[in-house]
Amino acid sequence: MDSPQKIRLFIAVPVPSEVRRRIEKAQLDFTKVLPSKLARWTRPEQFHLTLRFLGNVPSSRVESLVSALAQSCTSFSALHLDATGVGFFPNHRNPRVLWAGVRDADNVLNKLWESLCSATQPFTVEPAEKHFSGHITLARLDRLRAVERESLAKLAAQLQNEPFGTWTASGVQLVRSDLSPQGARHTVLGEFPLPDRKANS
Repeated sequence: MDSPQKIRLFIAVPVPSEVRRRIEKAQLDFTKVLPSKLARWTRPEQFHLTLRFLGNVPSSRVESLVSALAQSCTSFSALHLDATGVGFFPNHRNPRVLWAGVRDADNVLNKLWESLCSATQPFTVEPAEKHFSGHITLARLDRLRAVERESLAKLAAQLQNEPFGTWTASGVQLVRSDLSPQGARHTVLGEFPLPDRKANS
């Protein structure tokens, strides 16, 4: 019997073009101090705030997943987000991911993450993060030499409070990611509104 077709999925908040443009400028600064062979740079058009990586999900379950996500988002309002500064996972001494930070003014981003983790638990075997940290991935890094780590840390320190912009996120997306030698190709499979109740009050 053939195994069910699976598709690689994640849940994310899109980033507006002006914020992407400012983050791209910072990303370009980092490309000047790090050889390209040591980093896999995220294309600016694919900058996004990931809320949950689901991995490979059977295509037959996507419809049920969409329903679960829609239900999970109904109790949340639009997110008022602020992208500021850069950093590394796990830390600057062993940088494996370079990111731009994202915070929300109303302190609900973490609650939305928790709700989405609960709603998607039946659909994924990928473990959820122990603690949510809002970020936009700029690059995934190979193991670096001390001189390269020092150069990155110095530039990150200069940009630790760099403002990239604020925006109101009015929805969450379910995104399909197809991998290829040319990089990932993203396709939005569903959008789930977060109404801006402040604007309507």
